[in-house]
Amino acid sequence: MENSASRALVPISANVPATTQTQQRKARNSGRAEVDFDLVRRETYLRDRKDVEEQLPDIIGRALARIWIDGHFRDRFAAGPVETLAAYGVYLPQNITIDFETEGLTRPQVVVYEKRFRHGPRRRLLSLRLMMLADK
Repeated sequence: MENSASRALVPISANVPATTQTQQRKARNSGRAEVDFDLVRRETYLRDRKDVEEQLPDIIGRALARIWIDGHFRDRFAAGPVETLAAYGVYLPQNITIDFETEGLTRPQVVVYEKRFRHGPRRRLLSLRLMMLADK
């Protein structure tokens, strides 16, 4: 039987590897917590809408899972989703915005928008919410 922790979106604290001194220094310089884990394995530059639609749902899914268990990360993400993603190595096109919605919801929701024209309306690309499911 496969270990359920190996498929987890967010590593269980006992499984989180110790950070190296270099990682701790980078974390301090970027404003991140010293004991941390990444949303992506390497810097990720999403260049257009296609990249956003293909890659961002997985990244936001990991962010939502982390929001569920890490209040500091939740507060930071709520204050600036795009900036928080950039601090964790995920860079979005300038015409992409993200709203973190909590009001009137039982679970936080992330909505990703694209602004096609400088003074035009935003177009909703994605909406993501962490759902807890149990199966037998």
